[in-house]
Amino acid sequence: MGTGSFLPERVLTNFDLEKILSTDDEWIYKRTGIKERRIAAPDVNASDLAKEASLKAMEMAGVSIGEIDLIILTTMTPDTACPSGANWLEAKLGAEKAVSFDVTAACSGFVFGLSVAEQYLKTGTYRTALVASVEIMSRTLDWTDRESCILWGDGAGAVILRSFSSSSKSEPLQEKGRAMSEVLSIHIHTDGANGENLLLPGGGSKTTPISYESVDRKLHTLRMIKANESVRVAVKRFAEAAEEAAAFNNVEISDVKWIIPHQANLRMLQQVARRLDVPVEKVYLTIEKYGNISSATIPIALDEAVRNGSIQKGDLIVLTAFGGGLTWASSLIRW
Repeated sequence: MGTGSFLPERVLTNFDLEKILSTDDEWIYKRTGIKERRIAAPDVNASDLAKEASLKAMEMAGVSIGEIDLIILTTMTPDTACPSGANWLEAKLGAEKAVSFDVTAACSGFVFGLSVAEQYLKTGTYRTALVASVEIMSRTLDWTDRESCILWGDGAGAVILRSFSSSSKSEPLQEKGRAMSEVLSIHIHTDGANGENLLLPGGGSKTTPISYESVDRKLHTLRMIKANESVRVAVKRFAEAAEEAAAFNNVEISDVKWIIPHQANLRMLQQVARRLDVPVEKVYLTIEKYGNISSATIPIALDEAVRNGSIQKGDLIVLTAFGGGLTWASSLIRW
């Protein structure tokens, strides 16, 4: 029913990184496709970013806070381990009637969150859901590691979902005379055996309580292990997930107007386009200006494409993601 996104004001460019790292704009852009990323202010929490994105989604949807009965927040950087990030978001929105909880699936989190919401909406347990994704990745980074810290940024995206039924499969869903977009299918997968390839080792019960030793060993910063191998697996899973969503709905990838992927790395997404045999122009990209915001990249890109008119009513949209866990997922949407 509605989409929303919010990015922090501070822009961290590649030229800014040149001042603190042995790197330069050309080196970063050639390897990642990133020119700049957004960084949250020290006094801003994940729930603050998620609140702003959620309010924009609610405004587009024409939905009041009292109508929302389910809030799902997908994040790997919540305000606190307890309460959940979704609990903080619920409080800041004043959503007294809603049930709220977090879903963690790293960079695939948004599509996993859609899948969880879908189950509750289809069974009739809840009718109107807010699915928000937020990350403050800048607080998970080792800023001396030029291979990793150049990739990530901060931001939030959100969508409002509502369960509907139409009298005919051929008729569009309607709300107050307005044609609604439809989530046609969602597909999620995991491979826990290879979860250590993208890892944030500290902060869980394995390294609790936090100690001087765990901080000195940088256990509380994000690690990318076997990066080259991970890229090959990611390209394969990105493409397979997109193909699965299309095949499930008996459409061809060529019928899809936009592929909106998790914005991991430009070179990786170019490989995905070649594997799917589609022009890279069909892949909606935001990575140059926002970097990798983990689970929030897809809803941010979706909201931008809706608001700038790139997505029009009737368009078929494929969302596809790959992330730590390992996790991968896709969804087909008719706008």
